Amino acid sequence: MARVLMLLSVIFVSVYMTEQAYFLEKDFIDNINEQATTWKAGVNFDPKTSKEHIMKLLGSRGVQIPNKNNMNLYKSEDADYNNTYIPRFFDARRKWRHCSTIGRVRDQGNCGSCWAVATSSAFADRLCVATNADFNELLSAEEITFCCHTCGFGCNGGYPIKAWKRFSKKGLVTGGDYKSGEGCEPYRVPPCPNDDQGNNTCAGKPMESNHRCTRMCYGDQDLDFDEDHRYTRDYYYLTYGSIQKDVMTYGPIEASFDVYDDFPSYKSGVYVKSENASYLGGHAVKLIGWGEEYGVPYWLMVNSWNADWGDNGLFKIQRGTNECGVDNSTTAGVPVTN
Repeated sequence: MARVLMLLSVIFVSVYMTEQAYFLEKDFIDNINEQATTWKAGVNFDPKTSKEHIMKLLGSRGVQIPNKNNMNLYKSEDADYNNTYIPRFFDARRKWRHCSTIGRVRDQGNCGSCWAVATSSAFADRLCVATNADFNELLSAEEITFCCHTCGFGCNGGYPIKAWKRFSKKGLVTGGDYKSGEGCEPYRVPPCPNDDQGNNTCAGKPMESNHRCTRMCYGDQDLDFDEDHRYTRDYYYLTYGSIQKDVMTYGPIEASFDVYDDFPSYKSGVYVKSENASYLGGHAVKLIGWGEEYGVPYWLMVNSWNADWGDNGLFKIQRGTNECGVDNSTTAGVPVTN
């Protein structure tokens, strides 16, 4: 009997260990740093965090390969680009300092809603730019995550381009972060900050269940739900040659890319996938600029895993080589301001 119990305990420990995200362990991170030449890895998640938890944060189904079925949605020219001069370095936070939302790092919580957080955040930034900061608040990640059933599957992922389509057809209400009371529909998924020991507070907890779509203002109740919606006039993918022009003209955009098992441990530098990295899923973030670091061109991104992650919530990824599919997978729309 004792031998049976011992065998069962060994099996249990083995199963438990296989559930852990091996790629968050110190040896794995050290190995990344021995290989990587353009970036540094470090601890962002408790090494005991499960692989399943990390994968469930990756909710973008928008990593694209241009083809005959979607080429009509790719935008390469715009009369408002006006032969825009493309600087070597650009940071939307500096160009539009009055738009406080641009540099704001969101926390999607224990929910694969990155596709909704990234698009709603970029839309809010663009509306601020278009109105010269007359509008300067967040739009509701809650509404787009849980009310757009044609966009995707709520916390189980979605399609950024369909979110922008929704903005053009039905609009989006205002809504700040969790328990902020800001806007019509604030985000209702609890955040996942690190505790005093540096452990992610959502690790080991079940994924947030999809919320019931609420068609009323429960944040700022002085607002009228039907009158609070903001719209875009269009929705589109961007070609690599039009990304910078569009950002400089209208503001930040959404960007999707393939995530591999080295990325969750990003700390600084320009991310380039490690040679033997394994695929985990698709992720959506906000693209706010670009530049070069030690000769390596990059996109500047705002992630939605809170400011404890990465470089204060931001990261850089190599530009111009379609690293992890990012150059082909950006989406946007132009706000309606009247």
